[in-house]
Amino acid sequence: MVACQSTSTERSATDSAASPAPPAPIPALPPNEQPDDVWERVRLDLSWHDIDHARVDKARETLLRQHNYVPAPQDRADYYLHHIVEEVDKRGMPMEIALLPMIESTLNPFAASRSGAAGLWQIMPRTGTHLGLAQDSWYDGRQAVRDSTTGALDYLEQLHKKFDNDWLLALAAYNCGGANVRRAQRSNKAKGLDTDYWSLDLPTETHNYVPKLLALTQIVADPQKFNVTIPAVDNSPSFEVVEIKRPMHIVKAAQMAGVDIETLRALNPGRLRGAVSAKGTSELLLPIGTVDQFEANIAEAGPEEFMQWEVYQIQPGDNLGYIAEKFSTRVILLQQLNGIQGTKIRAGDTLNVPISIMDSSEQALAQDYRVREGDSLHRIADKFKISVSDIVIWNALDPAAYIRPGQQLTLYAADG
Repeated sequence: MVACQSTSTERSATDSAASPAPPAPIPALPPNEQPDDVWERVRLDLSWHDIDHARVDKARETLLRQHNYVPAPQDRADYYLHHIVEEVDKRGMPMEIALLPMIESTLNPFAASRSGAAGLWQIMPRTGTHLGLAQDSWYDGRQAVRDSTTGALDYLEQLHKKFDNDWLLALAAYNCGGANVRRAQRSNKAKGLDTDYWSLDLPTETHNYVPKLLALTQIVADPQKFNVTIPAVDNSPSFEVVEIKRPMHIVKAAQMAGVDIETLRALNPGRLRGAVSAKGTSELLLPIGTVDQFEANIAEAGPEEFMQWEVYQIQPGDNLGYIAEKFSTRVILLQQLNGIQGTKIRAGDTLNVPISIMDSSEQALAQDYRVREGDSLHRIADKFKISVSDIVIWNALDPAAYIRPGQQLTLYAADG
């Protein structure tokens, strides 16, 4: 998934050792009983933690020097870890696979690499296409929690089968591609050498990748032994799924669910522009216990609560400035809504143009507003009797970012 960087031509003598046989699993709880802590659930199902190899020892020492490597992603673990563990468990995959997003992204769905990999599982664009993950300027399934986890586990299962049910080879192929692993195997075979993971001359990143996962497995299996504290994470779902039938901004969705915008963004990282159900999947992840309030508010919502736009065909001589003025919107919003870099458009193409529904008695003309000391989106919305989500949409704001004194906003309000 992550692009390979360089190839190591020297390997230590211990590297040529064959993979040791997996040890017996840590004793499990009685059937149908689960611990309250999802980390403990992971710990009880590990089976690779006793693999003894010099490269694993070295990787473990490196991780332990990063004192907060395991506990640091605590908040992210609260959001994502249970879902990942559940999906790995359902498929009967080794529980070590659930730790892979720690290696790939430190459980950060917003993580992106220089090579273009993205999300919890650091999926490359081409791999995402192969796995059927939607990727456009609105939605990236590689960053979405459920889509990316399904795609990554599907891919790992494919690689496991391709490499004769050898998980270490499958993991190596996940990191640098199956073709590179096959090439290394053919090279070893031609020299009469073993073709297991430990014997292969793989790119440096892949050379270190599997040992790093095994080292993390050892730390999670016995954190006290390594003087590591891993905060507990509830062994229960952190979110529920609802289907959205009409487009809305994520700010409005957060208001209807009664949750803060940061939580909703964290659960829906695949929504690149904060629009729900504009493109890609129509599902929205909400914190446990908020669905009833959300659905009740949706049922009572009027059309003004939802994002709306119309399709406009670009005419000869049109430019973004003219179209923005024609529809009382802004160039930057047209650019973001349509994924346009720069200002170049072509006659005959179509644009999605945002429209606003207001009572005809309101003389809602565009007006500029300069942000003052002490202002917030909520304070401005109250002052002009408009909604926060309208301000966000009209000005193409990042709802998680702070507005700044002196910042210019465009508002469509009847008075103020």
